[in-house]
Amino acid sequence: MARLVGISGSLRAGSLNTALLRAAAGMMPDGSTLAVHTLAGIPLYDGDREAAEGLPPAVVALKQAVAEADGLLLATPEYNNGIPGVFKNAIDWMSRPASDIGRVFGDRPVALIGASPGGFGTILAQDAWLPVLRTLGLRFWSGGRLMASRAHTLFGEDGALKDDRTAVALRGFLQGFVAFAAR
Repeated sequence: MARLVGISGSLRAGSLNTALLRAAAGMMPDGSTLAVHTLAGIPLYDGDREAAEGLPPAVVALKQAVAEADGLLLATPEYNNGIPGVFKNAIDWMSRPASDIGRVFGDRPVALIGASPGGFGTILAQDAWLPVLRTLGLRFWSGGRLMASRAHTLFGEDGALKDDRTAVALRGFLQGFVAFAAR
């Protein structure tokens, strides 16, 4: 059906968003897969560094994974009511050179999920991503929203999703997005 790439927008080893993506990988509809990626190894964007050294290997690998996928699932934290800087930084690196945007992002299906210890989930971060996704030419799936609020209570100490309501919502979200990405 669909091969998806999921990117967690957190650097934390115990990231709730990485845990959410891992749970999603285990709940994919039959015949579909989700490869979980993190921001490990991606430095702060510096145009001088890009000009002198080219793209960092971690960026090249992530760009290639996205370019080969049928869809992209972004798991975004919400920091101070917005997009985490490290996550936006990774997407900025991936948009370099500008001539490569179409290959990596152009018309690729994308969906947003997020986990937060706060009570409102990641609604503001997800909304803040929309102009970025539009600028990159991604095809946003708006058929569902998944914002795991009070996420620290939804996962066990081992990082596994233990909340049945969230699991049901995540399965439904994935079914909808996979159907959209497979078109």
